[in-house]
Amino acid sequence: MTSRQVLIDLYGTDEPVPQARLLMAGPLSAEFGGGGLRAIRIDGVETLRAISYVVRDRDWGTYSPELDDLRIAQEEGSFSVSYRATCRSETGTVLRYDATIRGTAEGHLRFDVTACPDGDFETNRCGFSVLHPIVDLAGRAVEVEHSDGAIERSMFPDLIDPYQPFKDIRAIAHEVAPGLKAVCRLDGDVFEMEDQRNWSDASYKTYVRPLALPWPYLLPAGEAFRQSVTLSLVGSGGAPRVASRAAPVEISIGGPIGLLPRFGLAVTPEDSADVAAQIEHLAEIAPQTLLYHLDPGAGHGREALAAYAQLAALWPAEAVLEYVASCGGDLDEEFAALARSVREAGLAYDAIVVSPAVDRQSTPPGSKWPDCPPLEAVYAAARRAFPSTRLGGGTLAYFTELNRKHPPVELLDFVSHCTCPIVHAADDLSVMQTLEALPFITRSARAIIGAGKPYRIGPSTIGMRHNPYGARTMPNPEQRRIPMALDDPRRRGRFAASWMVGYATCLADADVETFTGGALTGPLGLLDHGASTPAFRAACLLAALGGRPRLRCLSERSGEVACLAGRLRDGWAVALAANLTDRAQTVRVAGDVEWVAHGLNGGIVPSGKDGGVELEPYAVLRFDAPEGF
Repeated sequence: MTSRQVLIDLYGTDEPVPQARLLMAGPLSAEFGGGGLRAIRIDGVETLRAISYVVRDRDWGTYSPELDDLRIAQEEGSFSVSYRATCRSETGTVLRYDATIRGTAEGHLRFDVTACPDGDFETNRCGFSVLHPIVDLAGRAVEVEHSDGAIERSMFPDLIDPYQPFKDIRAIAHEVAPGLKAVCRLDGDVFEMEDQRNWSDASYKTYVRPLALPWPYLLPAGEAFRQSVTLSLVGSGGAPRVASRAAPVEISIGGPIGLLPRFGLAVTPEDSADVAAQIEHLAEIAPQTLLYHLDPGAGHGREALAAYAQLAALWPAEAVLEYVASCGGDLDEEFAALARSVREAGLAYDAIVVSPAVDRQSTPPGSKWPDCPPLEAVYAAARRAFPSTRLGGGTLAYFTELNRKHPPVELLDFVSHCTCPIVHAADDLSVMQTLEALPFITRSARAIIGAGKPYRIGPSTIGMRHNPYGARTMPNPEQRRIPMALDDPRRRGRFAASWMVGYATCLADADVETFTGGALTGPLGLLDHGASTPAFRAACLLAALGGRPRLRCLSERSGEVACLAGRLRDGWAVALAANLTDRAQTVRVAGDVEWVAHGLNGGIVPSGKDGGVELEPYAVLRFDAPEGF
């Protein structure tokens, strides 16, 4: 198999995977790639997730800088990097910046950038972004130094903060080992922190220029500006070295514990005819729910409802109408007109999800909320028009929007929101790391909606179906890994299957009623020109387990191999294991019983001498239980 075909099988594109360069200086290590640093560790302990210099356009799209004159020097006890970067706007204006990075064996790291545009350069953000990891820091102590020298002693947020937990930041310090602190100092502008778990990023992000200031803004032509980030260690002793992780990864499967989420697919008016033409593929997945999107502001009307009625007659799943309410006039008239149109189209529906159109767009901190009737009035009008139908609300956008505008839960039968893993970054590692944030999202959502309220998630896909933060999703004709793209090429490869199973695994403890994990056709589709993808076959398994009894299933290294298990309708137990990494793993089911492994294509995967089964990069395996388990 050619290297190009390997890339396409894994990622759905032959775009090369960017290779990072490992830099080391004593206990300090970091990976350099694309002009930034990530996985910054002290004695193997992740201290910062990333430091990067970020330039965004007016739609919050991220520029991919062109790097020139790159020089990397690795010496005994130190390393250094220098380069020149260029960002070109759609108007032709160019921003250039010079960067230098240096690390020493004392655990000291400094990243400097001097930038200058050749003309007035429009941007929403230009400057450093520093990411702190979440898994070992959420809820732990942090010290924040402000610009006046005052020290604020607080905690990294545990539940997700809808706004900025810290503002006016000069330095951030946290403990990496007893008596040893890592201090991150930021100079050259005003910095603040946001809780990126809102967007399912696995980080707390400290960034330049407060959101309360106007954006977009102009960087004046010919005016140079400098920023720097410095990491240093304060205290005695060293961080405990992280033990190497030897194969195999052991999976433990136990007794029943609740139900697994039902599996759903989203349908748009643009794709409904294609879905009807692929009804055999739809029946092969057999989703429990079809989520029918209707947005009058996008021109959707009775023709769309009639197409939905035909499709609902072809596949008898739960039919949920997802309605973008204009809320521009009399609410009772709007919802009564919708109810008439639904009846006249002959659409048999089971539930309706309602959200005002203006709430699909983000309202950042410091911004004025757009005019909108109270949600209590919106849901009351929807209830009057659909008195015997389950009524859902929350947001048709992402958890961020739910977290910033809580719905009146008592008026709803269920609450819903989506997520998207490529809001800020679209490289493979960042996308997979968003799975770390999902348990925090579901726990924070539960804190908003309560323990007993039915809770739904999705559609949640790698591609971004809607951009709440700009005027559009990003076009992607070259099929690259770019943030905010509707059509992400990885949906065609094994990567998407692994990510989808990993996502379902992360929902297991949240009592999620329904997980809408994609669409059948279109740019978010599980089919590629009518052919099934690895994610399509993974969806078949998730749908077969949807709503079925869940079995306790634990992976000893859940960040590398995700797993879930349940009982099928015939009573047989099945477990799914997904390799979340780009390297092969060996997986073994604990205990004395022998589970039989199958690939997504159905073939048996033989086990080795120790009972371990090889799990190729981003592969998903199905384990069938021995008789009587």
